[in-house]
Amino acid sequence: MKTFCGRANPTTGALDWVEESEEYDYHQEIARSCYADMLHDHDRNEKYYQGIRAAVARVKARGEKVVVLDIGTGTGLLSMMAVTAGADFCYAVEVFKPMAEAAQCIVEKNGFSEKIKIINKHSTDVTVGTDGDMQMKANVLITELFDTELIGEGALPSYEHAHQNLVQEGCEAVPHRATIYAQLVESELLWSWSQLQPVELEGACVVPPPAVGLCAGAHSVCDIQMSQVSPNSFTPLGPLCTMFSVDFSKPVSSAFQTHSSRFVAQSSGRAQVVLSWWDLDMDPSGSIVCSMAPSWTYTEPKMAPWRDHWMQSVYFLPVESSVTKGEELSLTVCHDDYSLWYSLQLHSQQDSQTEAPPSRPCCTCQAHLVWTRPRFGELNDRQRTESYVSALRSVLTEDSVCLSVSDGSLLPVFAHVLGAKKVYGLEISRMSKKVVEQVLEANSAKGSVELLEIRPEQLTSNDLGGEQISVLMGEPYFSTSLLPWHSLFFWYCRTALAALLKPNATILPRSASLHMMAVEFKDLWRIRAPCGTCEGFDVSPMDEMVQRSLDFRESREAEPHPLWEYPCRSLTQSSVVMTFDFTQCIPQQPVNSRGSLPLIRAGRCHGVVLWMEYQLTDTVTVSAGLIGPITEQGECQWSRHRKQGVYFLHSPWESLGDGRAAVSYNLTFEPSLGDIKMDFNIESE
Repeated sequence: MKTFCGRANPTTGALDWVEESEEYDYHQEIARSCYADMLHDHDRNEKYYQGIRAAVARVKARGEKVVVLDIGTGTGLLSMMAVTAGADFCYAVEVFKPMAEAAQCIVEKNGFSEKIKIINKHSTDVTVGTDGDMQMKANVLITELFDTELIGEGALPSYEHAHQNLVQEGCEAVPHRATIYAQLVESELLWSWSQLQPVELEGACVVPPPAVGLCAGAHSVCDIQMSQVSPNSFTPLGPLCTMFSVDFSKPVSSAFQTHSSRFVAQSSGRAQVVLSWWDLDMDPSGSIVCSMAPSWTYTEPKMAPWRDHWMQSVYFLPVESSVTKGEELSLTVCHDDYSLWYSLQLHSQQDSQTEAPPSRPCCTCQAHLVWTRPRFGELNDRQRTESYVSALRSVLTEDSVCLSVSDGSLLPVFAHVLGAKKVYGLEISRMSKKVVEQVLEANSAKGSVELLEIRPEQLTSNDLGGEQISVLMGEPYFSTSLLPWHSLFFWYCRTALAALLKPNATILPRSASLHMMAVEFKDLWRIRAPCGTCEGFDVSPMDEMVQRSLDFRESREAEPHPLWEYPCRSLTQSSVVMTFDFTQCIPQQPVNSRGSLPLIRAGRCHGVVLWMEYQLTDTVTVSAGLIGPITEQGECQWSRHRKQGVYFLHSPWESLGDGRAAVSYNLTFEPSLGDIKMDFNIESE
């Protein structure tokens, strides 16, 4: 069977589907996935182990043999826990074949193959009987089918089928119960991820299209590390509400349901956002609890467990509404078999309403399909917008013919308002073009700005009315870019458009620079570290099993991560390690950069962070990485709008901070690939 993987192509700005060879290392792909984070989640593992031991003990106390069904076994860890706790046999179900093969290997290495059967199927395809996958129904049901939204990975249909076909009536379940919590808040920061805000510009106001403001937005959940959202960034309008619970030991329904919580508004404000998370009770009494609550809900925030596989959720209400302190409100959550959505009603309104519950939100304006949540935030960033406006103001004249090359950008609107003679915009995506056209129409600029649905290399002088481009501008932003330097697609566009540029044409940004520094992560290191070998990791018997499970190897590639969610300390100075001159065409030959950065702060060096900064003009620079000075202790502030590149070292390095050790780098920009090959090492005297 042929295997295809998506890969960003920086030379074309497209997402290509690449056929992988038969030797493609799925096990390494698994090792680099969220499984590593789960295996390092000691709180999760310990709570599961406690719950499993208690469930096995309850069944044994009834004089029954313990037959376990483990749905979504992953590495097989929970099945091994069950057998260690005294289970007689365990059926471990895993639909992903490479993962099932890895689990089989892990189970064998740990000596459990006689008591654990790996079943490589979806649980809804598993059969029970003499010739079935299971010889008998299970009396203990263990699952880890949850995502940040709890039910987004199909937990409800899987539970529903299991209770109907695979487990005994009155079975024990681990976890036993899940409870979802929610809080209504006002937040300018979070709301900026959902709605386009007006921009004051040259005495005028660039307004969003009416359709965007009336749109309920994208349905997909916004999952984030809410612990990194300061409580100062939002105002609670009501108490933390218990929305609903699911008892997994009883038959579960995946049918549409609604649940409401009534409360009195604690503050006056604009109801915009719902913050939500969930807890797992691992036993019927609720004495073993695994909580997803953000750290700022804890009396001692530092005691909150960190995890990346389960985070917290932000839901944007379909419409913004004003509430008054003391007013009675009703927050309603609806869910189908895979997703949740929220709505708000005044108590008086709810009493008089007889209409059906609100349907699942659906984007009708297309903007929420074109712009991601971080992109909305970027477009709403006033300081960033002012940087672009300031740069444009310094280069535009009444004779300027401008061409914008970025996906779904507002630069054409800004150039028009600032008085450019003619403005064109390249929009490769038809949907993106329609969204920008809505913005133009809302601001009476549709006739003055022309959007072209064409690739840069196909553009001709005829498309520009015979004019030559005097200002080529871009943010740059491209929806297919994964790593920071993938935005160098702007450079490829500039090269393809060279014949259409005036000899003295302004290129904005005029250049870009790749920045680098070595860091110590507070928590993110856990997702790539071998189990049982990391500082601060309490090795239990279960963790020792996993230590022999997966082979984590240095990939020699950077990964995209939004570092505002993952605090780190700088152990070196921030340094420019490569520059890209957009006023010139892309070179034919590879560009190499070598050097080293001394480790000037004490700490554990986990890897290297890389990001791009764009020099719009001689005096205006925009950063897609660091957005403030590094503190004396090395603490960093990162842009919320773009992901940074992270290169994890195979083994962390203990830095003394005396400058006697350094991180050496060898970077090569390959013009034919549009990518950067990289190698990092620690050198010490």
